[in-house]
Amino acid sequence: MTRKLSAILAVFSLALLLLIAGVARTAPQQSTQQQSKQTQQQPGPLEYQETDIAARNWPKEATSASQAMIVSDNPLADAAGIEILRKGGNAVDAAVAVAFALAVVEPRAGNIGGGGFMLVRLANGKTEFVDYREEAPAAASRELYRNADGTYDMQASRTGYRAAGVPGTVAGMALALKSYGKMKLAQVMSPAIRLADGFEVSDKLATSLRDSQKRLTQFERSRRIFLDDGRLWHAGDMLRQSELAETLRRIAEKGPDEFYKGMTAKELTEDMAQNGGLITMKDLAAYRAKIRKPMEASYNVNGAKWDVITSPPPSSGGIALIEALNILNPVQLKGWNDATSVHWVAETMRRVFADRAAFLGDSDFVRVPVSGLTNMQYAAGRRATIDPAHASSSQIIGAGNPAKFEGRSASAAGAGNYEFAQLTREQAEAVSLAEARREGHTTHFSVVDADGNAVSNTYTINDSYGSAVTAPGGFLLNDEMDDFTAQPGQPNMFKLVQSEANTIAPGKRPLSSMMPTILLRDGKLSFVTGSPGGPQIISATTLTVINWMRFGPADAVGAMAAINAPRFHHQWMPDNLLLEQNFPESVMQQLIAMGHQVTRKGWIGEVNAIGIDPGSSYRLGAPDPRRQGAAQGY
Repeated sequence: MTRKLSAILAVFSLALLLLIAGVARTAPQQSTQQQSKQTQQQPGPLEYQETDIAARNWPKEATSASQAMIVSDNPLADAAGIEILRKGGNAVDAAVAVAFALAVVEPRAGNIGGGGFMLVRLANGKTEFVDYREEAPAAASRELYRNADGTYDMQASRTGYRAAGVPGTVAGMALALKSYGKMKLAQVMSPAIRLADGFEVSDKLATSLRDSQKRLTQFERSRRIFLDDGRLWHAGDMLRQSELAETLRRIAEKGPDEFYKGMTAKELTEDMAQNGGLITMKDLAAYRAKIRKPMEASYNVNGAKWDVITSPPPSSGGIALIEALNILNPVQLKGWNDATSVHWVAETMRRVFADRAAFLGDSDFVRVPVSGLTNMQYAAGRRATIDPAHASSSQIIGAGNPAKFEGRSASAAGAGNYEFAQLTREQAEAVSLAEARREGHTTHFSVVDADGNAVSNTYTINDSYGSAVTAPGGFLLNDEMDDFTAQPGQPNMFKLVQSEANTIAPGKRPLSSMMPTILLRDGKLSFVTGSPGGPQIISATTLTVINWMRFGPADAVGAMAAINAPRFHHQWMPDNLLLEQNFPESVMQQLIAMGHQVTRKGWIGEVNAIGIDPGSSYRLGAPDPRRQGAAQGY
């Protein structure tokens, strides 16, 4: 009996020890989960919903070429741009070719049915920004998605015909080509037309389409084209998109008016009318891409003068980047293996995103305090609120007061005499929390040619495969209407009243985080960058800018290190610091000890960048392995 009792006690003791060890091993995770309790109770930051397609082996060095470089999501799109460069085109010609090619081979984000931003920096120093963001149709209203019983149809802003804004991509590409290119539209579109006639499906595309079949199968054309009528596409299959090929041929022959006034427009609007959509011939004919002046800021780092050229409103990303760099300007950063450095950047982004949430709106409709938010004295005031050793609380930290740093001439382009569109704290929290649930499936590419012309382009159809609706012309339509405030004046799922500043209005462009960016080092082209990722675009792009400017080195190893480095994201609300899955465990534990509420996630952004070696002038193509980016040069 005594032996049996001893044996039982021994087993019990061993089980207890194992249980304690297990608790000890999982304690940090449980602590993190408890700290993120609010995020778990409500739908929190979206993980990358499709199958993880990150490359298994991450390159240690960028792809080097002496003349030209293209970096995008897809090697077939890269090849399209290289073909145009070899035929005598410049970076803008190649960029337009890449954009149309991605509309064929990367349909979840590449598009002619969406919109975006292009930043152009020519070798002669001329720099301009092409805004071809989508617009709300004339029939759209602030309560477009409100049902008769007072409830809101939230799916209608993401899936189906009523989710689509007026596309801007074709107008934007045509305007860029006319303004800065050397070749004709038909020439730069020829590679995309060939691809639409048939290309081999990659494993990456087959996986993406399979993961999106639930949405795509709802619409007959989408099911037939992108799901092989339910049979699904497999790696190695030939995908032929005959309707899209014909649409591209008409645009190449007749120009952008074909898309906005011709057969393509007529087919699209007839389909809209038959299925409850809003876009009309008048909407399409009225659409205009716009050329805006980029934002610029200068810094002295490591003995070099850096000029940052980035996106103006309606992008919120450029303002956020410059405000963040201003706050961090005198702060010593050692890298992301140092918890204090991560803490400083996280606390900076907490404040930047609080400002972003409070002072937002289409700059053609409301005034945005650009000068105040990017003022160095304003940044110093925001910096003074950061404790170098302890995390702040987003319940205490809110937007600052940039108005007193505004000059007489400070207003966004086209803003006239509008008052600043500052939201209440409750409204700003609603904006930030709503964005935290959305990542978007955007795509970014960068181009540098032999003369030193550079293009940074980010464009999107919002969700993966947009609204899931394929137009009669064979192209997917965006669901950018979801980027507007859907329930103005009403409490959302977090019981916070939603903003009026980003409400739906005819001709209005929804706010965006897309922020194509270019860096100059001592007056010479140095870095071309940008990313997809919803609000996480801002963090991903800012971190790569810091990596290149501060940490280096400015060579093939440094360019790839700037992309491969682990990323993190804080957007004020929810009060949660996201760390990529490859982030050092020891740093995470130190951040928790400093008071940060931490959550692990998959990947943040997909930065496809090009660095320039200042010694050799080699172009250094650094594709993001997080989604199997690709680089080609010569």
